Amino acid sequence: MRRLIFVLVTAALAVPALAVAGSPPSPADHVAAAKQCATERSAMGVVAFKALYANKSNAFGKCVSTLAQKNEQERSNAAAQCRAARSADAAAFTAKWGHKNAFGKCVSATAKAAAAARVQATINAAKACSTERKADAATFNQKYGTSANAFGKCVSAKVKHSTS
Repeated sequence: MRRLIFVLVTAALAVPALAVAGSPPSPADHVAAAKQCATERSAMGVVAFKALYANKSNAFGKCVSTLAQKNEQERSNAAAQCRAARSADAAAFTAKWGHKNAFGKCVSATAKAAAAARVQATINAAKACSTERKADAATFNQKYGTSANAFGKCVSAKVKHSTS
């Protein structure tokens, strides 16, 4: 009987914890991420792409997984922005997005714009890091380290700096 009570209490506590964890990326997020990764890889080159994703043989898969999560987060943020815009001025919202599926159009366009900006910022940062590493490898190594993810650290720092 004690075990049954313990299991029920544990299950009851686990359900809210799972709800807070957030939703996993949808299949559409993965499809969009694959396209974004292909764009990144072709724009920055295979060597820089693999360096960005820690020189892994599965760099493309790691990229898709990472970007799918970011796409899901951007879609969630876009929904919140669109909800706020609709609440602030419903007439202007309808005028901009139309009557049919206005909220969906807003979320889609807002999330796509955020994803495109993120991908472009990553490509620009990777190109800058490649140039920096080629110009002075010793300084690059001193600044970002010599680990397999040093290039990724550089790109991340430059992306954060460009978006803030």
